[in-house]
Amino acid sequence: MRYMITLSVTSQPATPPPAELMEAIMKLGEEATGAGVMLDTAGLAPSAQGARVELAGGRLSVTDGPFAEAKELISYALYQVSSKEEAVEWTSRFLRLHRDLWQGWEGEADIRRVMGPEDFAAPA
Repeated sequence: MRYMITLSVTSQPATPPPAELMEAIMKLGEEATGAGVMLDTAGLAPSAQGARVELAGGRLSVTDGPFAEAKELISYALYQVSSKEEAVEWTSRFLRLHRDLWQGWEGEADIRRVMGPEDFAAPA
């Protein structure tokens, strides 16, 4: 099963991420890649550099960022794992690195299963 994990920051220290955190994140990514579960990961530019396309009442509208959400979506990861629990474990390890190595950083990760054609197959 594939899972998309999105990371949002809710509180960030004024200091940049410590080198120890970045090294630990790289090691975790290498471990996940070596285990064959990490398919892709990247940081995301601030919402100020993005846009939102909305369909409402039959009309399309485009709104340039930034968006008013209190949380800023900052990165994503795509995993191929055997269960939701495994996706939760990899994600928890990533967030523990932030807790342990960057005091004052707070955020949340959403874990969503990526659906495929098999999820929409016609009933037999």
